[in-house]
Amino acid sequence: MTTTATTPAPATTAGTPAYGLTTTRILRSEWHKLWTVRSTWITVLTAVAFVLGVGILMGSTYTSDGGDSDVDTVVLTLYGSQLGGIALAVLGILVTAGEYATGLAHASFTAVPRRLPVLRAKATVYTSVVFTLSLLTALLTFLTAQFFLSGTDQAASLTDDGVLAAVAGNAAGVTLLGLIALGLGAALRSVPGAIGAFVGGVLIVPEILGMLPYEAMDTAIRYFPTQAAGALGSATPIPGAASPGTALLALLLWAAAALTVPALLLKRRDV
Repeated sequence: MTTTATTPAPATTAGTPAYGLTTTRILRSEWHKLWTVRSTWITVLTAVAFVLGVGILMGSTYTSDGGDSDVDTVVLTLYGSQLGGIALAVLGILVTAGEYATGLAHASFTAVPRRLPVLRAKATVYTSVVFTLSLLTALLTFLTAQFFLSGTDQAASLTDDGVLAAVAGNAAGVTLLGLIALGLGAALRSVPGAIGAFVGGVLIVPEILGMLPYEAMDTAIRYFPTQAAGALGSATPIPGAASPGTALLALLLWAAAALTVPALLLKRRDV
């Protein structure tokens, strides 16, 4: 009599396969999706090049008698984060709206029918990657620029009062602005539309509103995303700007609102 060995089937619990969905697996999936597309590397390297390149340029061309002595040292060395932040905002839009353009969203939501875990995982992976990248780039840029600024009135170190907090605040501001862009991409499901909404609504509209001769408008604008991010990235208080703590809270609320809208829409829309 011949016996045939059989491989036991994966264990199940209450009819659920052992290889079911978990938060860790969804996060791992989003991590792989982020790093296996060319656009991620292009936008990340572009952002780093902008921040580091402009920082080196500002440091190497600065002179104490050039009229910029009143500019905050961290702001001076990290001017490039304004351009780098736009590149990372585009990355945030591609993380969400890009999947609708390629059709990958259908596969993602078929694999995770509840949908909201996908959005949470995208936001989590994006936030961790962009904050780490922005912080390391800001530190490298500041230290490199200070090599050129040694001996000038803009010479400073990370141990100076408020400098390290401002460098970290700069990274936090860039990350939260990108998270707003990610939310816009998820809500609009269109890469061009989300980029237009971010540039127009987040970058341009506050500048236009700031031209209006109303004191209440000036007060409100200081809590808009880009203005709040600017307050976070300065080692010295900016006249007329929100305090760093208030600016961080405002940015967190903007980012939460930008993610709440697509979260609600995911429950009502078809993919």
